[in-house]
Amino acid sequence: MTALTDERPVLPTGGLKKALVDGAVVAKRNLIKIKRVPDLLVFTTMSPIMFILLFAYVFGSQIHVPGVNYREFLIPGIFAQTVIFGATITGAGLADDMQKGIIDRFRSLPMSRSAVLVGRTTSDVLNNVIVITIMSLTGLLVGWRIRSSVGEAIGGFLLLLAFAYAISWVMALVGLVVPTPEVVNNASFMLIFPLTFIANTFVPTNKFPSGLKAIANWNPVSTVTQASRQLFGNTGDRPLPDSPWSLHHPIIYTLIWIVGLLLVFVPLAVRQYKRAASR
Repeated sequence: MTALTDERPVLPTGGLKKALVDGAVVAKRNLIKIKRVPDLLVFTTMSPIMFILLFAYVFGSQIHVPGVNYREFLIPGIFAQTVIFGATITGAGLADDMQKGIIDRFRSLPMSRSAVLVGRTTSDVLNNVIVITIMSLTGLLVGWRIRSSVGEAIGGFLLLLAFAYAISWVMALVGLVVPTPEVVNNASFMLIFPLTFIANTFVPTNKFPSGLKAIANWNPVSTVTQASRQLFGNTGDRPLPDSPWSLHHPIIYTLIWIVGLLLVFVPLAVRQYKRAASR
């Protein structure tokens, strides 16, 4: 007679193809949720639009950036800040699913274990595409212009989204570790808010105190912002000769960060998900 246990059967996890197919289904589920709860999209877009209007019309007249219109300098920084904050939805969404027991329901289905994370991060990138489109239209209304080629502009948007995707995997791990969506939101705000302000997102770093200047110049938020400015043609003079390597090669430096974050946090998040789902 076999011993009775309360363990659930281990379902096949499949390979990469199955993970991608199942992940697409989960991503569709998350996008449908946005459609049914439009407040999520509204409040996600209202904050960056508010930042654009405040900095463009309230602070912009007092900020001078040599060689470039401040509004053109500003918009790529707002883009970078917004897609990074948009990536925090990944952590909050996973924590919410954990709290409501939806992860347990996924566990009972014959689907790849990594599909939940793939679907969650993919849907949040697509959400960022919608947000960045609305922001681009807002930027055009306040005077922002793309002064580079179409290919370079597309590269700028893709680099922003790739960086946001890497941050999504960081937040996925956070969402699986902390107990509630509220804790995820508070923790991510405390980390990301100073990270996006101790950077060149809103003002050049050349007048920062020496300690903050060093941090800002090597901050990947600064380099993804600088890279997008270059790709959009929104830069004035090139970085000063004494600027660090990161600002002279912002695209390469940002790509290094993207690859590094994915190599570290994708396996960590998948491992943590398996542990959480087995409890």
